[in-house]
Amino acid sequence: MELSDRKKKILQYVVDDYIETAVPVSSKSLTERHLKDISSATVRNELSALEELGYLTQLHASSGRVPSAEAYKLYVSDLMVKDKLSAKELDYIKKIFLDKADNLEEVIKNTTKVISELTSYTSVGIQSHDLSEKIVSIKFFRYKPDSALVIIVTEMRLLKDNFIAVPESMTEEQLKDAEKILDNMCRNKTFGEICEMKPEMEDSFMGYKNIFVNVIEALKTYVQTTGDDVVTAGEDKILDHPEYADIGKIKDFLSVVTSKDKVMTLLSGDNHDIKINVKIGADGYDEIPKECSLVTATYSANGNKLGTYGVIGPIRMDYQKVVAVLENVGKILESILTNR
Repeated sequence: MELSDRKKKILQYVVDDYIETAVPVSSKSLTERHLKDISSATVRNELSALEELGYLTQLHASSGRVPSAEAYKLYVSDLMVKDKLSAKELDYIKKIFLDKADNLEEVIKNTTKVISELTSYTSVGIQSHDLSEKIVSIKFFRYKPDSALVIIVTEMRLLKDNFIAVPESMTEEQLKDAEKILDNMCRNKTFGEICEMKPEMEDSFMGYKNIFVNVIEALKTYVQTTGDDVVTAGEDKILDHPEYADIGKIKDFLSVVTSKDKVMTLLSGDNHDIKINVKIGADGYDEIPKECSLVTATYSANGNKLGTYGVIGPIRMDYQKVVAVLENVGKILESILTNR
């Protein structure tokens, strides 16, 4: 059933007020705060109609109404007024990211912290390793007689945690030769292209096939998303919300945000846009506690996917603020990393 404009406006006020106060909303409070030109009886009738349509619930016969999951869905998709961040909040985001602009890994780690601080909710994120990211150069450094450190510079980051096995009999000159050949082969190619290379077809790799195979395996390991790529911040902020005065609800919530596997499942997706994705209540998502919502955005820079980040909290979430924060964090992050 299509709601009338008046029903939509009343429902918007109910959701706004309940998000703000966590107190069931009555017809009296609506007429006093927002609808002074409409009688209380008319508002009561509209509230009853919205309840029959499944948008509101009444905990007790004499109490006000609270929004249902369906009300929040309609609110986010159609009724919510977009929020704007203050100049102070925008400056805070820019400062955090600019201070770390030369270290992408630190920028990404700070993303959840920024989101949590500005929204006052728990923030979750997962870093992506985009197969379309291009390699700029590859360098080898002897670490031990039988191993070498591989430094891989991409258009987005510096990878320096990969070690490969090399023959102890290999001289420094031979190691440099292998480095030069591999660097020439991989430069300006994407991770995806390199991972699909067949070493037996690379005659130009001469006698260094084993090193080639080791580097390819290191790259394949890197592009696989693991639990190490999951980051969280503000797990204790859930305690600030009255819905979580119950210890059982707290345990349910923490069982999700402290599980890297569950967070990975929640944040999986291939979207390269900052497009906001909202999951309200259980709503078919088994990983989300029944009375929680998850709002996420996927961030990119230079056409490369950086990761997916978001907020998980009570279904009575300040969606206006959360969406504004996620959108602005994405825009500022993309701008800084594109122009660094």
